[in-house]
Amino acid sequence: MYGILCATPEELAALRDRLELDRRPERHGPTRIWRGRHDGEELALAQAGIGKVNAAAAATLLLGLFEAEALICSGVAGGLSPDLPVGSVLLADRLAIHDFGLVAGRTFTPTASGEIPIGAPELTELFPVSPAVARALDELQAAVKDRLGHPIRRGGIVTADYFLNCAETRDELRARFGADAIDMESGAIHQVAEAWGRPLYVIRTLSDLAGAESHVTYYQMALMAAQNSALCVAELLAILKRADA
Repeated sequence: MYGILCATPEELAALRDRLELDRRPERHGPTRIWRGRHDGEELALAQAGIGKVNAAAAATLLLGLFEAEALICSGVAGGLSPDLPVGSVLLADRLAIHDFGLVAGRTFTPTASGEIPIGAPELTELFPVSPAVARALDELQAAVKDRLGHPIRRGGIVTADYFLNCAETRDELRARFGADAIDMESGAIHQVAEAWGRPLYVIRTLSDLAGAESHVTYYQMALMAAQNSALCVAELLAILKRADA
C-alpha cells in the first residue's frame, strides 16, 4: 500500500486524473482519503490541506490506519534557486523544517525539529534522504526528463508555515541552507516518515519563484505545476513496483 499526499484542490485534481480512485473519499477529521489502485498496486490518496500540522496528521493516518509502506508527497513549491524556472520539477534529496528553533536576543536560530531547542546546535544543512530513495529519484528523473517540457533535477527543500513572497528572504534561505525550493508540508511529512521508519518520496513542481510577484504567478501556474508533479507520481509508482518485484 502506497500513501500519497497533496495539499490543494489543484494538486488533488491532477492526481485524480492519473490514478484509479474511488469516487467518494473517507473522511477522517479534516482529512479526505480516497482508496484506489494504480497498475494493480493499492494506494490511498490524502488531501491533507495546507501546512505542517495538516500534513503531519494526514501522514500519520496513512501510516497508522491505512498501513502505508511508503509515502509520496506531490504538489507545488516556491523556487529558491536562480537557475530553476517556473515549471521545473524538483525531486527532494534533502529536507528540513526551518521555522522551528529558539528566539533569544530578538534573534531566531533554527534547530532540528522535534528536539528541545535549548542548547541544540543550529540547523545549517538539510537532512539527506536514504540511498534507496535517492536511487529511485534518479531512475524517475531519467524516465520522465524528455516528457515534461521543463527541467527536472534532485535538490533540497525547506518547509515552513508561511507562503514566501519576499526575494530577500528567498536569497537568504538559498544561501543559508543551499535549498532549491520552499513548501509548507514536506518537512513535516519527512519527520513523521522518519519516526515510523518509512521511506518518503517528495515531488514538487515550482509554481512561483518566491519573490515579490509570487502571489500572482502561483495562481497562474499552480494547475500546470500540479500536473507535472502528478505525471511523476504515476511513473514513480511504476518504478517502485518493479523494485518490489
